[in-house]
Amino acid sequence: MENEALIRLGVFAALFLLLAGLEAIAPRRVRRQPRTRRWLTNWGISLANVLILRALALGLPLLAVGAALDAEAQGWGLFNLTGWPLWLEMILAVLIFDFAIWLQHLVTHKVPLLWRLHRVHHADVEFDVTTAIRFHPVEIALSMLLKIGLVYLIGPAAWAVVIFEVLLNGTAMFNHSNLRLPLGLDALLRRVLVTPDMHRVHHSVQRHEHDSNYGFSLSLWDHIFRTYRAQPEEGHDGMTIGLEWQDARPTRLGWSLWLPFFKR
Repeated sequence: MENEALIRLGVFAALFLLLAGLEAIAPRRVRRQPRTRRWLTNWGISLANVLILRALALGLPLLAVGAALDAEAQGWGLFNLTGWPLWLEMILAVLIFDFAIWLQHLVTHKVPLLWRLHRVHHADVEFDVTTAIRFHPVEIALSMLLKIGLVYLIGPAAWAVVIFEVLLNGTAMFNHSNLRLPLGLDALLRRVLVTPDMHRVHHSVQRHEHDSNYGFSLSLWDHIFRTYRAQPEEGHDGMTIGLEWQDARPTRLGWSLWLPFFKR
């Protein structure tokens, strides 16, 4: 798909700069750790993710958008067998993909092997826009394989895949940002979208709190499946972000990448 990568990169960069600026102007929580080292580590992990996806593309040329084009050419997938309007396909594709991401997220908390990978994300000692890009490369690769399989199953248009990925990246950066929203606006937005205050609960050190609010974009799945938790017990200023046993080591790149292979 022509210019797909440039479109995604442009939107990502613009939203990142916007949210980083807004959270610096109106932070929700006082920063307890220096930003420089954390950000270098989180961006380092993100770079490793880009490299592993490029490597995956060498062995599996059809990533998500390419898989959509191939599925359309082959006539594979639900949407390629129906004559539904494009607007309906778009709505259904977003809902299906978002539910799949929600379910994948829940599974990563329940399956010990997957949790070892996912805890790299939760080990971040702060909660800001860079937390949204802090995922272990192996988890990113597995997520891409899941997405490719889903693309072949439902057969969405390539542009629908691009739009969903832009929405997912944008909402993930938004709901991980250390941004103070007016309480009324937060209450209104979380009826549809996952807000920073809603998702911050998920990053609590308390197990019963981080086993809630699994949504990345839409909030309805947590309401439907009763995994929604409105607020942390200790309040947003008093709660502790991260994992119970951690210290400052998650701010180190090498330690973070090797975390899944530690016995702890």
